[in-house]
Amino acid sequence: MDDLNRLTVEEFKQAPKWPYVVVLDNVRSIYNVGSMMRTSDAFRCSSMYLCGITVRPPHKDLMKTALGAENTIDWKYFSNTMEAIAALKDQGFFVIAIEQTYTSKSLSDIDFYSDRPIAFVFGNEVDGVAEDVLQHCDMCIEIPQFGSKHSFNVSVTCGMILWEYAKQHNKASNPYTNE
Repeated sequence: MDDLNRLTVEEFKQAPKWPYVVVLDNVRSIYNVGSMMRTSDAFRCSSMYLCGITVRPPHKDLMKTALGAENTIDWKYFSNTMEAIAALKDQGFFVIAIEQTYTSKSLSDIDFYSDRPIAFVFGNEVDGVAEDVLQHCDMCIEIPQFGSKHSFNVSVTCGMILWEYAKQHNKASNPYTNE
């Protein structure tokens, strides 16, 4: 870890985070949840909201893919996603569902740099983001696709969204300082 300049768990907990939250709406695969925790750690996520049937730590299979990120990422559990969305909106978050809808915007057209914190909602592997949740989101975005399949794996989607967010924020400011 020293050679890679990686933070310890304690250093990560104290380090500044980017102002976004990852919300998992009934994500059913333990391995997807672990992978999304690891990706969220890599991109300095401020918190994860695990909702409904989404598994939460401690769980041995989650730890296989999270590789310790279950200890670095701050997370909260909500029995349903609507409670999480209401709490985020009360805190001033702009809530974005990652979902293909008639009104969704392409990821390539989105500017994530904003004065408001953002909540990214990722849905169930089969059903996507629940309809009642979609109705309370401020925006839906989708990732352009050019093959025969109509969706990406949810953990892959999370990686692409968080990378784009981080890329845009890294251009505008240094996320590793308090400036």
